[in-house]
Amino acid sequence: MGQIWEDREVNTMKTLNGQGGFIRFVIVMAILAFCVYAGIKFGMPYYRYSAFKSDVREFARISVGDIEKTRAQIFERAKELGLPLEKDDIKVTKTEKLVRVTTAWSENVDLLGIYQKVLNFDIDIEE
Repeated sequence: MGQIWEDREVNTMKTLNGQGGFIRFVIVMAILAFCVYAGIKFGMPYYRYSAFKSDVREFARISVGDIEKTRAQIFERAKELGLPLEKDDIKVTKTEKLVRVTTAWSENVDLLGIYQKVLNFDIDIEE
């Protein structure tokens, strides 16, 4: 009778461990989901910065001569990416051989209202 009782206790413990395994699974998945959420919230501004910088470099490289047209193209791309820039924030200057584009902006990242971070981006390209 004692052996049967011990086997029953072992089976009960396995069942409890299975439930504990489920709780552990839920906690791990919640932590993983939060990490993905935080990665997306922080990654998107850096992605927009990288894409915008690449596009600005191309606009500066193919700029023919009209700096207002170049500024308008850069501003349009900034709006497509959802960057908080005004047209006056974009400075385009042209020398004999080079076009220089400078701009800067800040984006706020808010993680569930618990943690806020201001990310500052600036671009200074000479092509």
